Amino acid sequence: MCRNYLPDPLPDGLLAELLDQARRSPSAGNTQAVEFCVVTDPERYWRLTLAPERRAEFPWPGLLIAPVLVVVLTDPQRYVERYAEADKAHTGLGEGTDAWPVPYWWVDAGMAVQSFLLGASAEGLGSCFFGAFEHEEALRAGLELPAGHRIVGTVALGYPAPDRPSHSASRPRRPLDEVIHYGDPL
Repeated sequence: MCRNYLPDPLPDGLLAELLDQARRSPSAGNTQAVEFCVVTDPERYWRLTLAPERRAEFPWPGLLIAPVLVVVLTDPQRYVERYAEADKAHTGLGEGTDAWPVPYWWVDAGMAVQSFLLGASAEGLGSCFFGAFEHEEALRAGLELPAGHRIVGTVALGYPAPDRPSHSASRPRRPLDEVIHYGDPL
């Protein structure tokens, strides 16, 4: 996760290529309910989420100059509609979002974000995914996002500048034997 950017613009067409790759990520029932709001005026985004008086103490000032911000959206209702269709109706998931024991709109959006991040890295770009948290409604109104869509988070994108990693980056990875569980008898 890159938190310090150069203000240099991206080459023409590169963002569209990365978003095309991300939209091709797997989705339950091929619902394709992940959408993207591209913000090429970062100041517009930051006015909605980070008041000017808080910016002086913001620990990642280089994040504020990323030339592109991509707000990742998902539409839970599309899953309900898709799973009400004849080939999926037997699942009962078309009855409403509460019928879903695992809300796949978040899962599928996570896969799209990961594809986007990996594509950016392969192109030599820096990227950083971060949440909208309490700013979802301000972003929805200020960016005129589609009704019913939920914000998964935002990806900052651009050419990386020398970075100062977050404190979280110093946390060690859990040992492999703690994260792998075998379902087959040994």
